[in-house]
Amino acid sequence: MIPFNKPHLTGNELKHISKAAELGQLAGDGYFTQLCSSWLEENIGCIKSLLTPSCTAALEMAAILINIQPGDEVIMPSYTFVSSANAFVLRGGVPVFVDIREDSLNIDENLIEQAITEKTKAIVAVHYAGFGCEMNEIMRIAKKHNLYVIEDAAQGIKADYEGHPLGSIGDIGCLSFHETKNIISGEGGALLINNRDLVDRAEIIRDKGTDRSKFFRGQVDKYSWKDIGSSFLPGELIAAFLWAQLNNADIITKQRLDIWNSYHNKFSELLDLTLVKIPSIPDGTNPNGHLFYLILKDVKERKDFITSMKKEGVHCVFHYIPLHSSDGGKKYGKVASSMKVTDSISERIVRLPIWIGLNNSKVIEAVLSSLR
Repeated sequence: MIPFNKPHLTGNELKHISKAAELGQLAGDGYFTQLCSSWLEENIGCIKSLLTPSCTAALEMAAILINIQPGDEVIMPSYTFVSSANAFVLRGGVPVFVDIREDSLNIDENLIEQAITEKTKAIVAVHYAGFGCEMNEIMRIAKKHNLYVIEDAAQGIKADYEGHPLGSIGDIGCLSFHETKNIISGEGGALLINNRDLVDRAEIIRDKGTDRSKFFRGQVDKYSWKDIGSSFLPGELIAAFLWAQLNNADIITKQRLDIWNSYHNKFSELLDLTLVKIPSIPDGTNPNGHLFYLILKDVKERKDFITSMKKEGVHCVFHYIPLHSSDGGKKYGKVASSMKVTDSISERIVRLPIWIGLNNSKVIEAVLSSLR
């Protein structure tokens, strides 16, 4: 069976972990944490990057940073992972769901402004599959209405929108290094700060609400409790593992894009695109080969397709149950537009295996056989 995902190792992870142990600081913010943070700042162009235990933790930090209060509304797509909404619900915020675009599966920027109310505090732009949202329009709307923009770039590392790395455009960006992502550390994430006014407080929130980071830098003679916060700092072994991955980020991205492009080229040639749709690259975006999907005719065809692919020895999966139709979404959120595209896509999408080392010729053969 060809698995849907297979974590990629560069070969240097254990060496770096061993060095971290030898250095004797395992609790985080050590040698490897600093290397990873500097890499992210230099390669993404954010003012400040802070490693976190997960993208979920980064999103939760973002909600605290922009001071979400009970009743504050946050506009976002429903077609996303639960963390995109839950992070704000934990602070008393209300997710306001709008539909997605049929081409990119990203939030439909044309539906955002009509969803804004006097309670709106922020827009969450989720870059699905490493395709950038229409950030120029989103930033225009945010500036007009004095709203924060949070980029959920969990799937977006090494992808860009009009030359700007995903995660570097809004006030805050959030990355994931989960084992299913392109660049991994098992679990892990990062908070990217692009709004200078948020930098100092972000450090405090990450370090249990204290100014301990300033103490270690010699900026204060003792540290104390300053604000709300939590333990949002990963251990040094996670950072050591991640450093091996970041050092190979360009190679990893190219290899994934090679597989992605081979899918795209083959299916563009051979499939009847009136029956099956494949991803299209939006203008101005450069993807990162994170995932490749097919859009089938209906939910029955998808079920039959997944069953057939399994018989062919290929594991395929679909993706999110839309948040607006889930129990949590109905309880904590509200809908501000028709969700026609979201509902339709969620029933018809299927994702193909894509991981470094995959010989995807067998996957392609299985797809063509399963669609006959």
